[in-house]
Amino acid sequence: MEQIAFLGLGHMGAPMARRLLAAGHPLTVWNRTAAKAEPLVAEGAVLAAAPADAVRDADVVVTMLADPAALDAVAGEIVPALRPGARWIEMSTVGPDAVRELAARLDAGVTLVDAPVMGSTDRAATGELGILAGGDTAGVEHVLARLGTVTRTGALGTAAALKLVINASVIGAVALVAETLRLADALGVDGDTARAALANGPIGGAVARTFADGVHFGTALAMKDLVLATKTTELPALEAVLADYRRAADDPALAQADISRAAARIRNP
Repeated sequence: MEQIAFLGLGHMGAPMARRLLAAGHPLTVWNRTAAKAEPLVAEGAVLAAAPADAVRDADVVVTMLADPAALDAVAGEIVPALRPGARWIEMSTVGPDAVRELAARLDAGVTLVDAPVMGSTDRAATGELGILAGGDTAGVEHVLARLGTVTRTGALGTAAALKLVINASVIGAVALVAETLRLADALGVDGDTARAALANGPIGGAVARTFADGVHFGTALAMKDLVLATKTTELPALEAVLADYRRAADDPALAQADISRAAARIRNP
């Protein structure tokens, strides 16, 4: 079994790393807040003191980090330590530019795959994520399969691009549901009746996500994705959605909470 290094043990990274450990892979982990690694260490993972220490002997490196800045910082430490022949699976949601910039920093002997995921913590725990994969996945398909179902998207960076499109649509749709229910409230329509009617219409999936329990997509991370999207091209509707989330995130607790909590604040500002 390949030696795997997993860097980034947040809401998504920890259950994903646990899946690889349970499959029998020797696993070295690193997280900026080391305490988050303790449950995995108790299950058999090795905790590295620094990112470079985590990857030095790894056949496969997996990164699941918060944003492009976090990826850039970690890359600065691990790129010099990667051994020839290593394969790097970058699973964060950082956009295609960050992926291509990362690829330009790597030696020819290191293969990079961009493989952001669709799904939340529940699917991460059960290995049922949707995985978008760009670049050369030869040699890591079986690793990705431990985490979910893989959809090949094409050249390196295409998966990161498609993930940004998907996230923008979900984040925007949740805000739309919240504002539509605010309209229902203002018009005196019963809230449960309005919700049921919307759930049975074209945006039913967005209604379900707006009221989802037991999942986590932090509002601050959603805002990061919208910033990446709106920097790419002119997107007036998503600019307005971003403003909605920013107002909700004025409450620090909501900034870290799932977007469903932010949606409740958008509905009742």
